Amino acid sequence: MPTISVIIPAYNAEKTILETISSVQQQTFSDFELIVINDGSTDRTLELLNTVKDARLQIFDYPNGGLAVVRNRGLTHATGDFIAFLDADDLWTPDKLELQLAALQQNPEAGVSYSWAYYMDEKGESIHADAPIFFAGNVYAQLLVRDFIVSGSNCLIRRQAVESVGEFDTEVSGSDDWDYWIRLAQNWPFAVVPELQIFYRQTSGSISSKVEVMEKNNLRVIEKGFQAAPPEMQSLKKQSLANTYRFSTHLYLTRIATADAAKQAAQKLWTAIRLYPPILRDSWTRNLLIKVLLLRLVPQKISSSLIELFSKLRTTRNTKLQQSQI
Repeated sequence: MPTISVIIPAYNAEKTILETISSVQQQTFSDFELIVINDGSTDRTLELLNTVKDARLQIFDYPNGGLAVVRNRGLTHATGDFIAFLDADDLWTPDKLELQLAALQQNPEAGVSYSWAYYMDEKGESIHADAPIFFAGNVYAQLLVRDFIVSGSNCLIRRQAVESVGEFDTEVSGSDDWDYWIRLAQNWPFAVVPELQIFYRQTSGSISSKVEVMEKNNLRVIEKGFQAAPPEMQSLKKQSLANTYRFSTHLYLTRIATADAAKQAAQKLWTAIRLYPPILRDSWTRNLLIKVLLLRLVPQKISSSLIELFSKLRTTRNTKLQQSQI
């Protein structure tokens, strides 16, 4: 049996699937099985998959079911002691599996290890680092407040932890990874690998570009999460809701960026501030507020240039912060 099962859900991923698989093949830890679930693709995804020559690769072809369904299908085929998921347009650094496995071996009580993420655009360019997160041990409260894991391509999970929480929730597909992390965190400590190891691709066709759908599913995750949370954590709900509306603001500004989107962004950001006024202390909130005001008050050509400048400055700041804290 392999030590790790890597599960890749793939739907119409012809542009990226081979690069994604290559990032797994280049792992310094090689005792894994690679399970690709073709989710009823209508492009050349399956054809390209069949060109890969690797004894560790298993390809399963199913009718389209959606991301949560595909992840569950992958679990039924996995035989490893540890499970990792990788979206078909994301990438890993070569030491991702090695360091995350070491973190779990060094922390035998932990059920999940995670790393830090880069964000990249559709072409794999314009790469910038997310702010560093050091949450470890009992991270239940932090995950109720927001999905600091960032990407479904991030975690390495102990099989016993997977078996303890069961399947992904198909009712919140697109936000099902956040729901899964919350459920894991209820009973399992997390270990952090303080390294940038995940390249999270943000594409125009992804679920996160469909702002209202993403927001609706995030709100469902919050309701579900706080229904199961103990009384002492109920006070965190407004902060969690505010973070979701702030994230919607970010998506409207970065994925759509029209005059109407700016109006929607302003409404979402005001909702976030009204729910949880301390969110204004966060520099990200203040940056979003500036962007909203620019888009509403300044001609689009000028405001777009200024927003691009702010994004570059924020990226530079996060990179410096990463370097200073490693």
